[in-house]
Amino acid sequence: MMELGIGLPTMVSGIAGSDLLAWARRAEELGFSALGALDRLMYDGYEPLIALAGAAGATSRIRLATTILIAAYRGDRALLAKQLASLDRLSGGRLTVGVAAGGRQDDYEACRTSYAERGRRLDELLAELRGFWSGESDGPVPGPRAEKGGPPLFVGGHSPTAMRRAAAFGDGWIAGGSSASGYGELVGRVREAWEAAGRADRPRLMAIAYVSLGPDGPEQAAHHLLDYYSFMGWKAEMAVRSVITDAQQLRDFVAGYEAAGCDELLLFPCVQDPGQADLIADAVWR
Repeated sequence: MMELGIGLPTMVSGIAGSDLLAWARRAEELGFSALGALDRLMYDGYEPLIALAGAAGATSRIRLATTILIAAYRGDRALLAKQLASLDRLSGGRLTVGVAAGGRQDDYEACRTSYAERGRRLDELLAELRGFWSGESDGPVPGPRAEKGGPPLFVGGHSPTAMRRAAAFGDGWIAGGSSASGYGELVGRVREAWEAAGRADRPRLMAIAYVSLGPDGPEQAAHHLLDYYSFMGWKAEMAVRSVITDAQQLRDFVAGYEAAGCDELLLFPCVQDPGQADLIADAVWR
């Protein structure tokens, strides 16, 4: 059965830290499988590892997931390896690490890292992380060691390169917004990449989508996403049109992704109010 997680609204501008922690606690109470966090540096939002560390302290059972972390713009891989291991230990082994190369050049420029070389940098980082976490290779800095040999590692992206990267380094793959039919096609490509890499295991398949329920849901989604995706120009309208704003639409969407082979779907809100988690739970489970 597909698991259902929920995103923290870390990129909804102006949200208070207390509201983020209320989100985390309510998501755990409602039975969501994981709390996700997006990553973008040059935007008015919370840094994902710090946000998940706060959520770790406010919860005790729900998993924590970077969905996704743009790891390659972080120039110091030793520091990143220690941050991830620390978060995994602090949370009692609840961390899942999703990474991708990212597509926002300004994030890389702000960190003075090469946007053009982001794929190579990410490959090098992923090749090293497991050894650092598990102790199988000498880490760049002393521990702490991650729990259980390190957190599950997922690679995001729809390109053939991203899928090859997932098969080379990951436990699974994570997709951004799509339709259920589109997701099913992508899943087929991922499985082909797994087979081409000579892997006998089955990739764990994840996805994320935006949800904005309630009377003002469509308006709030448009306000948030047109700003968040403004760098995309007219394509930001496509992101707005893909948002799930109706309870029946959400039920159909969840069923479609489960039928397409998704193992875990994370639903990201477009509003600050933690009550949105209740609306999502009511629509899907009650």
